[in-house]
This record gives sequence, structure tokens and C-alpha cells, in this order.
Amino acid sequence: MAIDPRRHRIVAAQTYPLLFATLSGAHLYGFPSPDSDFDLRGAHVLPLDAVVGLDVRDETVQQSMIVPPHDESEGRARHSVRAEHGIQAGGAQGPDAPYQSGALEMDIVSHDVRKFFGLLLKKNGYVLEQLFSPLIVHTTPEHEELKEICCPKRFDTSPNPPPERGGEGMRNGIVTKHHSRHYFGFTETQWKLFLKGEPETVAAVWDRQTDGADTAPLQSKYVRRVKPLLYVYRVLLAGIHLMRTGEVHANLVTLNEESCLPYLADLVARKLAGPEKSKLEDADLAFHESEYQRLRGELQAAHEASQLPELPSEETRAALNDLIVRVRLRNRA
Repeated sequence: MAIDPRRHRIVAAQTYPLLFATLSGAHLYGFPSPDSDFDLRGAHVLPLDAVVGLDVRDETVQQSMIVPPHDESEGRARHSVRAEHGIQAGGAQGPDAPYQSGALEMDIVSHDVRKFFGLLLKKNGYVLEQLFSPLIVHTTPEHEELKEICCPKRFDTSPNPPPERGGEGMRNGIVTKHHSRHYFGFTETQWKLFLKGEPETVAAVWDRQTDGADTAPLQSKYVRRVKPLLYVYRVLLAGIHLMRTGEVHANLVTLNEESCLPYLADLVARKLAGPEKSKLEDADLAFHESEYQRLRGELQAAHEASQLPELPSEETRAALNDLIVRVRLRNRA
């Protein structure tokens, strides 16, 4: 995959060495718009003197950068540090395209390795998808080692698994059957956002004689759009696939090759076509609510049938701890 070299600018600008940085957001999910920002996520390694005291600084670091087209400068950067423990997320130009014609808007959010590994152990689906994102901007041997530690043995409890992925049990990794809670929670949030809609400013109905105005006043109405609905379907299909196979896949288009939902291609096309085409009529609501409930049922069934472990093994935790110690000692100052 060809990567626009300007994306490496934000990696080079980081204060602390990165264990890895990958693309997340719409590019990872398979439906980026032409104006979509590039969301980089990763893990960094704080020096030893930053973590041995009472106060640990820079556990989470965020930076945004705009690199003009064909500009050799370092771009305009805005930097902030966030110490909170959660992760706040937000014809397409695909992530495999070598260049974007206009200015490149990027942001990166990275966690120190101790915090990142802790989020992995807490069944956080966001960091799991970031770790296994195939859209790699920066990697290290330790990144590959981390994926190996976290990856369970391949298996498949879907109705028709390929011959090499039968339901034969697995060694323990970081993925557990309780990761389904993340996907249930995230899809519920996205469904509520979809139902609420977003405000759109329109001209109000008016009468010049009655209202005594030369122009129609503006008012806001709420419209439902495709984007949050795509997030609903992406999260549900990703969760079902994870429970059945133990594999982390976040791309909606790829996931739908297995699920074969005929309406998803049209929804993706409408999202990419721009704001006007991305509106959904009230008449579509009943159908999508029925599909939402059906797929939630599939996720629940996949959770109950999953051969994934209840918890990561002590061997997995020990391997993560050993990796943290080694990368930390290598970066003492």
C-alpha cells in the first residue's frame, strides 16, 4: 500500500518514540469522504524518569497538523496533552491512494504503552482495532510482537467456516467473549445519535404580508443522515465477526462480503456523495430499526456461542508486562 509521505510528518513530529501508528476512523472503516481527516492512533513510550515518580505526565498525547499540498515545511501543528483514561473517537480518497491533492489534515492520539496495554486488558474495542489496523503508518518489531501476544488462535463458529478455520478451540490472547460489551455499547450510542439526527438550517415558511419581512427567516430542523447508521452496521458486523472468529476486522465493506447485506453498498455510496444525498427519509426508519434489532440478536447469539476465553490468561498478562519492561528500559532517558 502506497502511503502519502506527508502522513509521516506527524509521526516524525512526536516528542516520544512510537511503538506504532495506524490509520483509524473513516479510512479504516471503509467509507472515507473526499474531505475526511486522517485519524492516526498509536502507542508511545515514555522515558523512565517520566513514569517512576508520583505524577505521570503525557500518558495521552494528541497532535493535529495540516500539511499543505506539495509543501516541504512541517505543516501547521497544534499540540495538546490529555490525561484522561478514555478514548474519544470523531469518488472517496482511499487510504491506499499515494497522494491527496489538497491540504492533508491529520491528527494523532497516542497512549503510553502502559496505559495502552491496560486498555487492551479492559476489553476496549477501540484500541483493539487500532492495534490490528492494516493501515500502518509507523511500525516496530515490538508492534508485531504485541499483535502476536494479543492474537488468539484462529477458529470460526460462523455457520459455514472455511476448512482451515474450524471451531477447534484456541490459545489465549487478549480477545475475550466479553469484548461484545464494547460493541453492544458503541452501537447503542450510535443508534441513539442516528435517531436524534443533526440540526440543519433551512428557510422557514413565511408570508411577506403577514410577516412583514423581505426574506424568509431561518430555522433549524433535525435530519437523519447515513453516517451514524453506517457506524451502527459497522460496529455490529465487526462484533459478530470477532465473536465468531476471534479476528479483528473494522472495514465495513470487507465485513459485508461475509454478511451480504444488500443495502449497505447504497448507504456507503450515499455517504460518499455528500450531505444532500446522505439524508434518510422517515419511511426508511422502520426497516433500519428492524435490521438493527436483528443484528443485535445475532451479536448476542455469537457471544453466547463464542469459544473465546472469559479472561486473558496469566501468560498473556506476563508477556505484556515483559514487553513493557523491555521497551521502557530501552528508553531510559
